[in-house]
Amino acid sequence: MKYFPSEIEAKWQQYWAENQTFAASNQSTKPKYYVLDMFPYPSGAGLHVGHPLGYIASDIVARYKRHKGFNVLHPQGYDSFGLPAEQYAIQTGQHPADTTRMNIEGGVDKAGNVIQGYRNQLDKIGFSFDWSREVRTSNPDYYKHTQWIFIQLFNSWYNKDTDKAEDISTLTAVFEKEGNATVNAVCDDHISPFEGSEWNAFSSEEQQQILLQYRLTYLAETEVNWCAALGTVLANDEIVNGVSERGGHPVVRKKMTQWSMRISAYAERLLQGLNEIDWSESIKESQRNWIGKSVGAHVEFRIQNSEFRIPVFTTRPDTIFGVTFMTLAPEHDLVAKITTSEQKAAVESYVEATAKRSERERMADVKTISGVFTGAYAEHPFTKEPIPVWIGDYVLAGYGTGAVMAVPCGDERDYAFANFSKGTNGMPEIKNIFNQDISEAAYGEKGGFELINSDFLNGLDYKTGTKKAIEALENMQAGNAKINYRLRDAVFSRQRYWGEPFPVYYVNGLPQMIDKKNLPIVLPEVEKYLPTEDGQPPLGNAINWAWDSEKCYVVSNQLIDNVTVFPLELNTMPGWAGSSWYWMRYMDAKNEEDFASTEAINYWESVDLYIGGSEHATGHLLYSRFWNKFLKDKGFAPTEEPFKKLINQGMILGMSAFVYRVLWSINGTDDFDNSILPNVLVSSSQRKEIELLKLELNKILLKTYPNRNDLLVREISFSPIHVDLSLINDITNELDIEAFKKHPLYTDYANAEFILEDGKYIVGREVEKMSKSKYNVVNPDDICNEYGADTLRLYEMFLGPLEQQKPWSTSGISGVFGFLKKLWRLYYDENGSVVKDEEPTAEMYKSLHKTIKKVTEDIENFSFNTSVSQFMICVNELQQLKCNHRAILEPLAILVSPYAPHIAEELWHALGHSGSVALVDFPIFEPKYLVESEKEYPVSFNGKMRFTIKLSLDLSATQIEEIVMADERTIAQLAGNTPKKVIIIPGKIINLVG
Repeated sequence: MKYFPSEIEAKWQQYWAENQTFAASNQSTKPKYYVLDMFPYPSGAGLHVGHPLGYIASDIVARYKRHKGFNVLHPQGYDSFGLPAEQYAIQTGQHPADTTRMNIEGGVDKAGNVIQGYRNQLDKIGFSFDWSREVRTSNPDYYKHTQWIFIQLFNSWYNKDTDKAEDISTLTAVFEKEGNATVNAVCDDHISPFEGSEWNAFSSEEQQQILLQYRLTYLAETEVNWCAALGTVLANDEIVNGVSERGGHPVVRKKMTQWSMRISAYAERLLQGLNEIDWSESIKESQRNWIGKSVGAHVEFRIQNSEFRIPVFTTRPDTIFGVTFMTLAPEHDLVAKITTSEQKAAVESYVEATAKRSERERMADVKTISGVFTGAYAEHPFTKEPIPVWIGDYVLAGYGTGAVMAVPCGDERDYAFANFSKGTNGMPEIKNIFNQDISEAAYGEKGGFELINSDFLNGLDYKTGTKKAIEALENMQAGNAKINYRLRDAVFSRQRYWGEPFPVYYVNGLPQMIDKKNLPIVLPEVEKYLPTEDGQPPLGNAINWAWDSEKCYVVSNQLIDNVTVFPLELNTMPGWAGSSWYWMRYMDAKNEEDFASTEAINYWESVDLYIGGSEHATGHLLYSRFWNKFLKDKGFAPTEEPFKKLINQGMILGMSAFVYRVLWSINGTDDFDNSILPNVLVSSSQRKEIELLKLELNKILLKTYPNRNDLLVREISFSPIHVDLSLINDITNELDIEAFKKHPLYTDYANAEFILEDGKYIVGREVEKMSKSKYNVVNPDDICNEYGADTLRLYEMFLGPLEQQKPWSTSGISGVFGFLKKLWRLYYDENGSVVKDEEPTAEMYKSLHKTIKKVTEDIENFSFNTSVSQFMICVNELQQLKCNHRAILEPLAILVSPYAPHIAEELWHALGHSGSVALVDFPIFEPKYLVESEKEYPVSFNGKMRFTIKLSLDLSATQIEEIVMADERTIAQLAGNTPKKVIIIPGKIINLVG
């Protein structure tokens, strides 16, 4: 009976689906275990073999925990809103909901493309997901709860005294009684003080305006990354080298009124929470750096002859007497207000140029120095000396206060800036306040100096100088001690169609929340997914997008009267909105009233194991922790942290293939156009033979232009071109030239000349990120079809440690497939089952229990690759021992089950069992089977080993001596002599001396 994986796997996948084998219960006497995979985005490209790596690992753990008696929640769903679906809709005219559904469920789309479908691909690999809890963020029954969470944030403020979010009503109660003087809140800067009587006298609109300055989600004019071509704001991680990651379009910085979230309120809790969770230190450090806690001072510099003040945060208040100039971010609010008429043109030109550079580009570029003097001067708080105010793009408006007090003697970037502008209007000589040489570079250390030229700070060190400077600033009310965070409030608006609609309408320009009972506010139909002609977001194209506040539903825009019918918000939420709480929805996915019941949330609490890519180190993981902490403050989440343990799987890399196009220049008359040279592709190793290659190229030139013998090759270089892997022999790396010429991707090379080696074109190979654009993608469906899903699962684990990058090579798959066939033959031969009920030998038990011990330890330590090796060792040993014994093969099938579940189910069934092996207890390691009962002793004569003898470990030294002395080999060695001494250490050595 042969092993046919395709039949077996289809059979058991159907069984699992029909019997809901992996459905978790929200009520169980078993201990709970929650295993989660990072939310996948369902693209039309489908899965490649790199995608399932983390899913296979999490599935092994989920299956293992079920075997160990846990009630396991292992759900799956789709992060299905996002820019890619919207861009595809713009290109093809298909509704994003249709293409998203097609990408998930599979089929043929309206453009005639065959879509495999994520769900089909995932099922084919045999994951033990509880599909009864599937969620899709783009479904209204999901995003109604995202809208509800947004409303909770809007109706909350952060109380620093209690260190948590509270309902906005508690804030208004304070305002009514005593105004805002005693309120200790995270809020906007520079809020005007008012008394309780003043608050009560304010109009409703004035009160709403003030509350917006305290709410955890609020409207504000914010500097954003605007991409006109995509018609939307982009997050920093959606920009690469100053252009949009999608499409490569220009991005500029501009101010827009946006919804923002006060994640900054949670900065310290986000920082401290990292000490409580089991994550890799690299991920924790990324988050610490992103949060960026700094201890220092807030200092205010008054602009001369004006009421304006420049607030700065500095970690070095001890250096305040070294301030030579000030630098504002080009987009700082004060720039336009303080710039003199003489400097206006230069400043405006610089501001315009800076807007074309992303924040990330400006932060990364430490070499380029640029800036412009505003013509204004600030006043030093102590000396009252004038300090020139510049703008420079190395200062960012969103970091700190958007202004720095420049101390060139103590900061390398200020030092470079001062020297770059040295001798120009508005740039004084550098002041040195350290008893150290700064002629060549700034002195940036916090030790090893005494302050000089620093008035009352002279002679002090960093620590004492900082303390005294802050005391003096506080005494004169020019500054104070402060803790600052780099973490900024998160922009929460996107000018896109395919995202969660805000549950917001506007009365006299002020936002009003829609009641929970009227949610969801569903995305309207629009004719075009692009922004409107007057620059409004795509929802501006909707015909029915107004809120009737009396009837409480969406109506035609034509009915807007600003009395009972009002305009709805035109922006949508960002992609991270739905992914910031999805693990909680899995706990109670079918709940129609609430995002999850209190009972379900209290039962599952938080995720025990989270597996996903490290690219989400700051974005998704930080926002998720923020929302979880907020929901805990509001009584909706039981734990402070959402994910107890996090593992980042390494990337599976693809083996790309390249052909090499020759780039050549020609010696000859001036009338020859190099652009009409023929395309020539050179085989990989031939690139090294430059002189021979030139001869070949000259032959091609002469053949192409027979009347131009004056043309000769001068210089050559090579341009690598990715080749579709289907066009090469994966073993020999030979290119199928004819297929290449006919391939639609390479029509430019249909008439190309090929320079071969030994009559063949050999491609170059290189390990790169697996990507459809590099044509190095391997489809897991192909592996499953040829070898089976169990082979794919084992092979991906066998490639190496989970957290490391690993190159993919199909050459090793046959070995893993061969292992599964060997495993099968322990249970079956050509005639059927060979399993017998005889008692196994000690060696058989030893092999099994070595494997139980190793696999148990490996899964607990997430070292899956070494388990696969141990399975191979065990099967080889059992094969040599001719083991077909039920007492060995039953536990072996269970052991294999988390890794290769389909074959394990079939073998378990063949052993006469009913039901699924997935729910059977995991084998227990028994140390007694690894205890050796015998020892093979080396028997030595005068220290030289002459033979070995196998003896029981229970024998005493006297018994061992009797046996050894009676052995024929000993008698022959002694040749009638009597040894002077017999040295015996039981379990170790036997040595006869003399």
